[in-house]
Amino acid sequence: MKRHNVAEIFKKYRRQLFSFIRYRTSEDEAEDILQDVFLRFIQADNVSPINQVSSWLFQTARNKIIDNGRKCKEERMPEIVIQQDGDTFMQQVTDFLIDEEQSPEKEYLKSVVWEELEKALYELPEEQRYVFEQTELNGLTFIELSEMCKTPVNTLISRKHYAVRYLRKRLKNIYESLIYEE
Repeated sequence: MKRHNVAEIFKKYRRQLFSFIRYRTSEDEAEDILQDVFLRFIQADNVSPINQVSSWLFQTARNKIIDNGRKCKEERMPEIVIQQDGDTFMQQVTDFLIDEEQSPEKEYLKSVVWEELEKALYELPEEQRYVFEQTELNGLTFIELSEMCKTPVNTLISRKHYAVRYLRKRLKNIYESLIYEE
């Protein structure tokens, strides 16, 4: 049996499937689930061609929505909102790391954060670590990185997504101690 043209399937069902998922989840979660569904479709279709594509896609999306609902919500990087001269801004750990204040305490805390980040990065699979380092630490765009590595942009985005999820979870305690101490 012949395998499906993934680009055609994606084009045909993407909007309808996204609406279905979005109605039941948040927009960010819907994007992630949509990517997962199509990734699973590609994998499954390569093993054994799928006969009823529409039914398969929507059932897989339903299952993924249910699975996500069962899991604890993804750990978000803690943030605090601060009022300053009428402007509201979000202070995150990244702000802390680039803060130029030179007190011994701040310098020590920055070194601890960098040390923990480095440890966490080396716990990642090499491909995920590389994408994260190149886009976040070296400032490359996904397009630049794609051209350098000869890897599709979507693959790089997926790798970074998994790296960020792991790093958030792994560094959650240090983020919280820094933010709530200040």
